[in-house]
Amino acid sequence: MEKMLIQAIDIKRGFPMGGGTFWALNGISLNVAESKLTILKGRSGSGKTTMMNLLGALDYPTEGEVIFNGLPISSASERLRGNLRRREIGFVFQSVALIGMMTAFENVEFALRISGYPERGRKKRVEACMDLVGLSSRMYHMPAELSGGEQQRVAIARAIVHEPKVIFADEPTAELDTNTGLQVVKIFKDLIDSEGTTVVMTTHDPDLMDVADRVYELADGRIINEY
Repeated sequence: MEKMLIQAIDIKRGFPMGGGTFWALNGISLNVAESKLTILKGRSGSGKTTMMNLLGALDYPTEGEVIFNGLPISSASERLRGNLRRREIGFVFQSVALIGMMTAFENVEFALRISGYPERGRKKRVEACMDLVGLSSRMYHMPAELSGGEQQRVAIARAIVHEPKVIFADEPTAELDTNTGLQVVKIFKDLIDSEGTTVVMTTHDPDLMDVADRVYELADGRIINEY
């Protein structure tokens, strides 16, 4: 039986607009199973990124509750939520946001320092993650010396290096060609198999749906399909 790592219950997220409220999310409930790939599918403006930000404790819902590993986080303190993001969550964004003056290795190792990972084990852990994403031979290159796909793989290594329970990836393949994008998704699947990581990814790419364990399709702030 699947264990649910994250549950969203009747989530609404409103933003002030023109004297009223624009509801980016309007009554969404969903479950994220542990050690599975869940995709939030939808066009731009569907609410998928807003939903992911709530699941990842980057934003607060207007109404409803998000439960992360049994802990209600929508009403939790920002200190607790910050600790959760540093220790239990990894993020991969469409813009890789690597530090240009650091090598790939240093970019990944920096994430370990922020998370408080013991210094003695950092080098070995970074090397293991660079190997997982297929960049062992490129880890001492600067970001400008790497292709777009290689930069995205460094960003994935950075997201997983502190051994989070879940990775949130927002349109991680949007700037990549189809073949490179599929390679990135394969890395996520390999991480699920090898490390038991849970992955939540947003995309509008129909080519990626078949690799997901669960897909929620959003439109106008609501779930319109689930499979």
